[in-house]
Amino acid sequence: MANLKNEIYNELLSILSYWESHMPDDINGGFIGAIDYTDTKDFSADKGSVLNARILWAFSAAYPITKNEAHLKIAERAFKYITNHFYDKVNGGIYWSVNADGTHKDTKNQIYALAFAIYGLSEFFSVTNNDDSLQLAVNLYEVIEKYSYDPVNKGYFEAFTQNWKPIEDLRLSAKDVNEKKTMNTHLHIAEGYANLYRIWPNESLQKSLIQLLHTINDHFINSDTGHLRLFFNEEWIEKPDVISYGHDIEAAWLLQWCAEVTNDDALIAIYKREAITMTDATFEGIDTNDGGLWYEYDPNENKMIAEKHWWPQSELLIGMINAWQLTGDQKYWDATQHNWKFIKDYIIDKQNGEWIWGVDSNYNGMQKDKAGFWKCPYHNSRACIELIKRLDS
Repeated sequence: MANLKNEIYNELLSILSYWESHMPDDINGGFIGAIDYTDTKDFSADKGSVLNARILWAFSAAYPITKNEAHLKIAERAFKYITNHFYDKVNGGIYWSVNADGTHKDTKNQIYALAFAIYGLSEFFSVTNNDDSLQLAVNLYEVIEKYSYDPVNKGYFEAFTQNWKPIEDLRLSAKDVNEKKTMNTHLHIAEGYANLYRIWPNESLQKSLIQLLHTINDHFINSDTGHLRLFFNEEWIEKPDVISYGHDIEAAWLLQWCAEVTNDDALIAIYKREAITMTDATFEGIDTNDGGLWYEYDPNENKMIAEKHWWPQSELLIGMINAWQLTGDQKYWDATQHNWKFIKDYIIDKQNGEWIWGVDSNYNGMQKDKAGFWKCPYHNSRACIELIKRLDS
């Protein structure tokens, strides 16, 4: 256990070092929009709000562990860039993207992005007591409740225009189904709300979070299979899609944490049970040869998406340690160790730093971003931070 913790701590420092040294944009301000798989920087790339919010979260969350003032400065840089370039001071939302020079690009309000902004801003407040970050997080919570919450059927709508009108394309990414309510957005609203509640214990926020967690349990978690349902219309009619192993294991531990933040004993009991159910279901996606977690399974074609991306590995580490803490069952500890070895062998870029996007079934590296819109220091730094805290306890 001590050896694992030491390796994980050193890896956290390595991840942060990569982002600290490679990502600041000294030409345009903020952070570079993309670095490709050859570690080539693209100073002309669009900058995503989710990437910047995740940088804010990662360096804020790491600071209490590393005590490195340089990490706090990176968090401050991200906070300033978000407030100056991504926050829509007129309409109260968060722009999806800006151009390389910081001017507005895609001005839609994707609720997923607002949720991550709340998550990062709350974490930043927890280490700085910066009142502006708290106020902005509260403002974003209130605007989500005002425009995105569905008072008729519960849950939250996916996306809106800049001025909060209906939008035709609701998708978070090109691979998603164009539906009004998605697991991914609900999961991360819960994450953002829980992090905000830790530092702003507001009664209305607590009620919103508790109701959201019940909604997730009622609609998104398939307790029979242990997998998540991903897409619904506004009346909760499911549009079946793939099984996403990374989201299953992420939800397993993350929703339990959200429930624990509410201090609602009944809800905590529900999500401790669901944590084990979802973690056990995730074993279906683990390659027993190397401990890596496959990306997705397509039940319509009875086919595994034979790739192992970086982020599901990160979530598997936390989810398995969480299940081990809940049960003491050795199989979860063994899965953690096996997966960590897979990450070290195939995912960590030992030459250039950080983690590659992933590998295919033949262990060929995938030629996708090292950093970018979706490749952020969030999943892997969080895995390190969670394991350090949990192994300490």
